Amino acid sequence: MNETFAGQTVEAARRKLIARFKSGAVDSAELDARILVGAALNLDLTGLIAAAARPVTPDQAARLEDFARRRLAGEPVARILETREFWGLPLQLSAATLVPRPDTETVVELALEMLGAASRPKRPLRIADLATGSGAILLALLSELPDAYGVGTDISVAALRTAGSNTARLGFAPRAAFVACDYAAALSDTFDLMVSNPPYIRSADIAGLATEVRDHDPLVALDGGADGLDAYRKLIPQAAERLVAGGVLVVEAGHDQSRDIAGLMTAAGLTQDRPAKADLSGIRRAVAARKLPR
Repeated sequence: MNETFAGQTVEAARRKLIARFKSGAVDSAELDARILVGAALNLDLTGLIAAAARPVTPDQAARLEDFARRRLAGEPVARILETREFWGLPLQLSAATLVPRPDTETVVELALEMLGAASRPKRPLRIADLATGSGAILLALLSELPDAYGVGTDISVAALRTAGSNTARLGFAPRAAFVACDYAAALSDTFDLMVSNPPYIRSADIAGLATEVRDHDPLVALDGGADGLDAYRKLIPQAAERLVAGGVLVVEAGHDQSRDIAGLMTAAGLTQDRPAKADLSGIRRAVAARKLPR
């Protein structure tokens, strides 16, 4: 099928891809087409404009046709390109990691707000990211907190390899380490900040998720059990034990889960001193609590 794009100009190929995506009911057809044409031809936006009248080579057409086929089959652009930007950081992805989403940046925002409202220790801050996946939340925080040291945990060794690769490539390796375990189970240190984006989709809701998520994100990172709260029942008590006095836990929440998560935090001896933070869609996406001194 290379003849679909081969020999056409870059601009004609882009427009044809937009039309195919629209006819295939692909969301963000124009944006996806621009990104995939750019990736197939190794051109940024400026390069695409400058090369608009250039013919697409057979090799470029083959790559673009492969990208088009995969996108029309429901594979998200980030999976096709194996990269996604989060908090301004370009992150590599793998089959073992979630695609980081803008909603999760709400966790980073709330964590920074919680730290800003408390006195800082004189030593470097210690951060733990439980179920770190690609390392997105941890690396975003390290980028904002040059005096911090972080640990990321995950039950998936493959995910930890991806997180480690991102950490090294972005220059954070001297300030980060990774441990294979279930949330904080293998951690013995204490932390000023603990964060997590755990699986929180109700098991019965998995089948109804968008194809991009259901068929391409790892199930273990999605399925939160019958009520979506299984992960929180594990990680919140673990985190409460490992936070320093005044330390903060911030977790991502699904739709209508923030109140139940807050209740689990209270039951573990943590105290909420500010409301859950909503994402751009108005969902209470990030829930925080603090460990008060005894």
